[in-house]
Amino acid sequence: MPELPEVETLKRELQKSLSGQRIAKVQVLWPKTIKPLSPLTFQERLANQKISGLSRRAKMLILELGEDQHVAFHLKMTGQLIFVPKIGNLISGGHPTNDVQTPGRHTRLIFHFQNGDVLYFNDLRKFGWARLLNKDELISSIEHYGPEPLEKDFTQNYLENLFSKYPKRTVKQILLDQTLIAGIGNIYADEACFLAGILPNRKAGKITNSESKKLHQKIIDVLNLSIKHKGTSSRNYRRSTGEKGNFVKHLNVYGRANQVCKNCKTQIEKIKHAGRGTHFCPKCQK
Repeated sequence: MPELPEVETLKRELQKSLSGQRIAKVQVLWPKTIKPLSPLTFQERLANQKISGLSRRAKMLILELGEDQHVAFHLKMTGQLIFVPKIGNLISGGHPTNDVQTPGRHTRLIFHFQNGDVLYFNDLRKFGWARLLNKDELISSIEHYGPEPLEKDFTQNYLENLFSKYPKRTVKQILLDQTLIAGIGNIYADEACFLAGILPNRKAGKITNSESKKLHQKIIDVLNLSIKHKGTSSRNYRRSTGEKGNFVKHLNVYGRANQVCKNCKTQIEKIKHAGRGTHFCPKCQK
């Protein structure tokens, strides 16, 4: 699933191309993608709307249509947004794949703009969605999320308080809980734990203040580094600048099961924990 860095990267790149665009029409190819609205209602409400900007909350990308209308996208496991301009470079992001056919057999939604540009929403497994929301509905849909880990509300004290409040949960369970911290997923939970020298399945109540301080900083560091390198799951995509997301080469443990640790040469292990494949170095992490 695309995590905070991948969605933030996509937001920043689409911002340049979509802001100020006016929607000519929308095609709904898979009605469940835009539920609870009907395809006709969704299409009618979006026709001739102007995109004033883009924003992100947790793993959601939000098209702003003035102050009271928004289209919120959640890519879930296999969603992609692919922008094909009439002139210029393709921009795409979301689930990593070389298949960026537009339209293709996995295309669920198409936005046509008045200048001839097109935005496609592809989704192999059909779990992703797009919601047309007014201001109150948007607030309601995001109010359950915890603080953003790159914003000022995510402090060391906040993280320490989470560990104190949920001592029987593991560190990774807390990091993945979107109601506690927004935007961190499997990749960056594993990577942050490695950088902090903490096993992801350690009980939160056993984490010392010095360890939580280090983990807090490493969460921020790894997210910023991934954004700098255009994310992980964007690695197979052409970017608006012609470059590819290349954070993959900076991964220390995620996706490296049975390979040697870059620090100590011990074999990286993978277990099932918190419902996810979990990667760690048994020597560097305690």
